[in-house]
Amino acid sequence: MEWNTNIMKDIPMTGSPFYPEIQLDYNTSQHSTTGKSPFLVEKGWNALLPVYNLKKIILTIHPTAKDFHVMWNRECETAERCIALVQEYKKQSHDNTNKEPDFREGDQVLIDREKFSGGKTDRRILYETPSVPSGFVQSFPPNSFNRFPSRNKSHTPQDIVEVEDFPGPVKKIMKAGKIRLNVKDHRQYLVRLKNQTADKDRWLAEDAIPNGEILLRGFRVSWRSEKSHQL
Repeated sequence: MEWNTNIMKDIPMTGSPFYPEIQLDYNTSQHSTTGKSPFLVEKGWNALLPVYNLKKIILTIHPTAKDFHVMWNRECETAERCIALVQEYKKQSHDNTNKEPDFREGDQVLIDREKFSGGKTDRRILYETPSVPSGFVQSFPPNSFNRFPSRNKSHTPQDIVEVEDFPGPVKKIMKAGKIRLNVKDHRQYLVRLKNQTADKDRWLAEDAIPNGEILLRGFRVSWRSEKSHQL
């Protein structure tokens, strides 16, 4: 390749993004006739020429690139270890939940009747077997959770809450609020009981408060007075 110095003069060197590449080729490429670089032919020896020649064969890595390579390898090892742990956990979970049953054909077993009467059951099954045959299958009682402990989560019996007697007369109404029940808003009031501390306060409906009309009248008057003082 023959170099023409006029081409180099015509190229604007200031602000050109190709200037480093052109300068490197100009200083390191070999002349086809003389076997030397154009810089040596025109200007003589270049002190930086050995550096340019070494850069052509030596791979230089920026320190940040080296740190990124180390970080990338470390994160890949961590990801592989996490994937292995997840696979092991999934296998153990699958083995624990998919065990061979301990009953055999002909044994009496307890079943859940919801599987036969639920909304997602195919209608053909309901028509063919409207009721479970009692000769080889026994129905699943609602309280036999000791036989199937794994079903306790989906079939939790509701605790029977006994209705307590009203602890005492109401001293005053503290606050008003609303709850949403059956797509309707119901107003309730926080009442303070006589001779009781604040932790015994409870929310009651208007019809459940003894002498509710008198107490509510006083509560509304005090509420309006507080609003007027705030304004």
